[in-house]
Amino acid sequence: MTEQEILYTMMLTRVPHLNVANQRMLLKELGSATAVFEHRKDLPSVLPEASPRLTEALSGMESLLPRAEEELAFTQQKQIQCLCYQDADYPSRMRDCVDAPVLLYYRGTADLNRTHVVSIVGTRHCTEYGRDVCRNFLAEIGKLHPDILVVSGLAYGIDINAHRQALQNGLDTVGVLAHGLDQIYPRLHRETAIEMTRHGGLLTEFMSRTNADKVNFVRRNRIVAGLADATIVVESAEKGGSLITAEIAESYHRDVFAVPGRIGDPYSKGCHLLIRDNRAVILQSAEDFARAMGWQKEQDRKHLRRQPVQRELFPDLSFEEQRILKCLTDCDSKPINRLSIETNLPIHQLSALLFNLEMKGLVRMLGGGMYRLLS
Repeated sequence: MTEQEILYTMMLTRVPHLNVANQRMLLKELGSATAVFEHRKDLPSVLPEASPRLTEALSGMESLLPRAEEELAFTQQKQIQCLCYQDADYPSRMRDCVDAPVLLYYRGTADLNRTHVVSIVGTRHCTEYGRDVCRNFLAEIGKLHPDILVVSGLAYGIDINAHRQALQNGLDTVGVLAHGLDQIYPRLHRETAIEMTRHGGLLTEFMSRTNADKVNFVRRNRIVAGLADATIVVESAEKGGSLITAEIAESYHRDVFAVPGRIGDPYSKGCHLLIRDNRAVILQSAEDFARAMGWQKEQDRKHLRRQPVQRELFPDLSFEEQRILKCLTDCDSKPINRLSIETNLPIHQLSALLFNLEMKGLVRMLGGGMYRLLS
């Protein structure tokens, strides 16, 4: 991505009264933030359906250039990556979400598009039980899948315990921030955050000098949910930010798991409600989690490999359908989110193609959004 495109994308995110949906619409229709800037004065000529309010909002876009130039200099000085929506390095799982930010600021080393990504969230007032769950789960999942990326929000309680236990077990972990990368909130987590930039990273949609206001934490939660294949709620009261994250993950068609606690424990009530209402799968062990997600050890996959489908028998397969079949030939089954990443197809298009392949007797849908190739 060129510096010019990054600069204009920064400006696009700063246009007053322009929400993420409109930002993404403009990028889709005009092809780039540069094109949006170039047509800011004559938007109706290239986008006839543009409303007068949208046209007016963009007309003064050049006034945002100094702030964007300042931010670009800051990112270059601090070695911060600017991940634009069209970038190959932009988190693919996040791109599938309807309210994905058009620009993310990232300082770290971990690949945000790796095979296994899980978000772990919970109350800021975690108990010793919650800390034990984080410790045991991450130790176990690290043995099963040492490539796993652990995502959380760097907050007090479960979040920081998830980050620290991930690091303790040699796992990469990413913290999603509700402010810019010029600060760390809370300050007590600064040392952990610095270590995370070497073994994971810090990610935000906010420019520097953005305060950690309450509304930003709600916006932060959608990124925590959108980055991952699944969200695990370890402890939660009846109301709280972790339940909001779980709800967002559910709306993204991602798996949600909840850890049960003792009946009557106030910081397990939220988890119990998720399980009771069938909005989360009960989490009992890392092995059960990996099995539910359809994640297989590499050594197990060798015994599960099947012969490739003879595609010459199906000359009517489209290029996209053949790509899907190829992704399914080396494993027992895969979740639709993983297929979306490997085929680079959006979920809605992939679902339609998988349905066609089911009708042709080539694939079968299993429980939990998993798909397998039929022999």
